[in-house]
Amino acid sequence: MVVELFLDLLSQPCRAVFIFAKKNNIPFEFKHVELLKGEWKAPVPVGMNWVEEFGKVNVLKKVPALKDGAFTLAESIAILLYLSRKFNTPDHWYPSDLQKRARVDEYLSWQHTTIREKGCKVFITKVLVPLILGEPFSPEKLETAVEELNSALKQFEEKFLQNKPFIVGNEISLADLMAIVELMEPVGCGCDIFENKPKLMEWRSRVEEAVGKELFQQAHEILLNVKNLSTTQLPPELSESLKQLLKP
Repeated sequence: MVVELFLDLLSQPCRAVFIFAKKNNIPFEFKHVELLKGEWKAPVPVGMNWVEEFGKVNVLKKVPALKDGAFTLAESIAILLYLSRKFNTPDHWYPSDLQKRARVDEYLSWQHTTIREKGCKVFITKVLVPLILGEPFSPEKLETAVEELNSALKQFEEKFLQNKPFIVGNEISLADLMAIVELMEPVGCGCDIFENKPKLMEWRSRVEEAVGKELFQQAHEILLNVKNLSTTQLPPELSESLKQLLKP
């Protein structure tokens, strides 16, 4: 039975799930949940090419989500681990070696409030605030957000990457995959966080090569064209709710 994956490639974790499934030839049906159209909010989202209520697939109404027959699953890391086990993907993604696996788990546990959170802050400051609130971004706030991300990147290099080709040695793992999709978010909005960081730049090139440049580009195409977004794409009620969220 083909797995159903509910995704929007604007989302960091959705890109990780998409790349992992495609790279490993996992048979899946792409269910596009367009976040900027508020399709995650409606009981039966308008414009979708599927009829099942998204709320029944994931009561949290968040993407990514997975449906495998009658089984449903939320949260990107849980989905990645489920897919790796169900489809017996190559060991380097989530190593059977206890200590290597622990290193993957360590990074996946750390990234939520560091790389992911700081990268999102840059994206919100540079893209969402001008888009939703209709006002220019604050250079001072952007500088602060980039400084916070750079601090997290320093930790990433010193603690996780060190002098290895990848986080867990010589091959790509789920840790590298999650890291790269998160770090591409600031890049998508025009912040070159890899500049003057040769070790990080070399790691990025290795990850892209391991994933495959064509697949990497496909997964990030929407993000890299994020500057073309406009508020006309947003339903009025979603635009208003986002304004209230971003104003503080």
